[in-house]
Amino acid sequence: MKTERISILGSPEFKAYLAREAEREGVSMSELVRRRCERAPTEDEAMLMSMAQELRQSVALARRTLEEGLLALRQTLVDLANTPGEHQAHAKPMLQDEPQEKAA
Repeated sequence: MKTERISILGSPEFKAYLAREAEREGVSMSELVRRRCERAPTEDEAMLMSMAQELRQSVALARRTLEEGLLALRQTLVDLANTPGEHQAHAKPMLQDEPQEKAA
């Protein structure tokens, strides 16, 4: 039984989209939202959600791996800059040219 009222805020474009979709399906906007929210995802939608989750995890891993690699590289440059010899002359300028960390 439908006894609860639910209000949502959206842009004028979103409201127009809902209105067009509801009209296309021949239902009210409320019924459209109920149908779309209550139905189970299709096999394609489920696969897409799974792929998107896998992509998010892969991107997070790639970022962590890149950060670890950059830290290891920086430590190697510091070690070379502090070691007498020809490598010291090459390492010091590289440390000075490092980009500054972006403010979060």
